[in-house]
Amino acid sequence: MSEAITPQVAARLDEGFTALGLELDAEKRERLLRLVGLLHKWNRAYNLTAIRSPEEMVSRHLLDSAAVVPHVGPAPLLDVGAGPGLPGLVLAILEPSLAVTLLDSNGKKVRFQRQAVMELGLTNVTPVQVRVEAFEPPPGGFVQIVSRAFASLADFVALTEPLLARDGRWLAMKGPAVDDELAALDAGVVVSERHVLAVPFTVGERQLLIVERTDFNPGRR
Repeated sequence: MSEAITPQVAARLDEGFTALGLELDAEKRERLLRLVGLLHKWNRAYNLTAIRSPEEMVSRHLLDSAAVVPHVGPAPLLDVGAGPGLPGLVLAILEPSLAVTLLDSNGKKVRFQRQAVMELGLTNVTPVQVRVEAFEPPPGGFVQIVSRAFASLADFVALTEPLLARDGRWLAMKGPAVDDELAALDAGVVVSERHVLAVPFTVGERQLLIVERTDFNPGRR
C-alpha cells in the first residue's frame, strides 16, 4: 500500500461509506485505497486533479463518486469526460458486474486510467482516448451515460445524445448552480429525477439529475 495511505485516510473512507449506507468488503476497500495512492502518486508528476491531499481525494473524489451508486443500474455505463476515471473507476470497483467505458481526450489522464485498471485488476473497465464527437458507441448505444465534471447540462446532453440507447438516460452529477443550466435543455428531454447527494466530509450541495428523452427520433439512434 502507498505511503500516502495513512490510518487517517483509511478511517475517512470507512466513515464515509458508513455515512453513505454502503457496504464495503475487504477487496473493494483495498482497491479504493490503492486507487487513492495511485492518484496521489501520479498527481505529483502529471497534475491530474487540483485535489492534493489523500484525505481530500477520499472525500471529494471517492465518496462523491460512490454517492451515486444507488441510482446506477446494471446496464453498461459510459463515463464521459472521465478525467482520471471518476466516477467510473469507483463505480466499477463497487459494482464488479457493471461494464464501464471511460471516455476522455486527455492523453495523460487516460494513461492513468489504464494504469489503474491494470494495477487494480479491473476486468470490467475500458478506457478510451478520443473526443466525444468522434467516439463510436457499440450497436444500440449506452443505456447509462454519466458525467461528473464534463460540461454544462445542455452541452452534456447534446454532445452525447447520439451515444444514448433508445431507452437510455443521462446521469449528471452537479453542484448547486445547476438550476441556471436547466433552462438551456432541449425541449426533447426532461429531468425525470433529481437527488440531493449528501457527500460526507464535503461542503456545498451535490446533486444527481437523471435526464431522459421525451420523444425518440429514429434517425438519431
